[in-house]
Amino acid sequence: MTDLLYFLDIFGVIVFALSGALMAGRYQLDPFGVVVLAAVTAIGGGTIRDVILGTTVFWVASPIYLYIILTTALLTIALIRRPKRIPKRFLLLADAFGLALFAVLGTAKAIKLGAPVSVAIVMGTITGVAGGMIRDVLCNVIPMILRQEIYALAAMLGGILFVFLSYFGFSENVATISAVSGALTLRLAAIYWQVSLPAFQIIDKEGNSE
Repeated sequence: MTDLLYFLDIFGVIVFALSGALMAGRYQLDPFGVVVLAAVTAIGGGTIRDVILGTTVFWVASPIYLYIILTTALLTIALIRRPKRIPKRFLLLADAFGLALFAVLGTAKAIKLGAPVSVAIVMGTITGVAGGMIRDVLCNVIPMILRQEIYALAAMLGGILFVFLSYFGFSENVATISAVSGALTLRLAAIYWQVSLPAFQIIDKEGNSE
């Protein structure tokens, strides 16, 4: 992993840990709960990816990720006293950055480990969305990936763009930055204009939705 990709990976961990810590604050969890939620958000997707691919889990090989998560969680507790006053959109923006970064980096790692392109894109999507899913489930919230949000679609776009650009000979750094930008743009546009996918709805004979 080049220096740029390594720093992007660290930045993604910080951003996702921040989003998990902010979510914990909104639901008034204790400091241990803040750290747990920050951790599962930041490393949950990558852990699942590495287990599926049969490689050493990244934070086991490099415990610095755990120290970064702990530091981020503690700084969030110390510096942000009133999480409920933080606009919900800030949490969505932090999550969008983490989603785009991890989706692309997860795809890149899967390809390096010899996974087929289709599998690599799925692994990238899992890397981007699984941590947020675990976070939301622990907070008893329906995960964004299961709602109408354009969420997993943005993660998949990032992986597809990375594969496409790599195939046409772009350097790893250029392909990564471009793919992250594409995924992030789609996610931010969906948030700003409140664009969503159509909901699946069943109407009973009396006209009530279920």
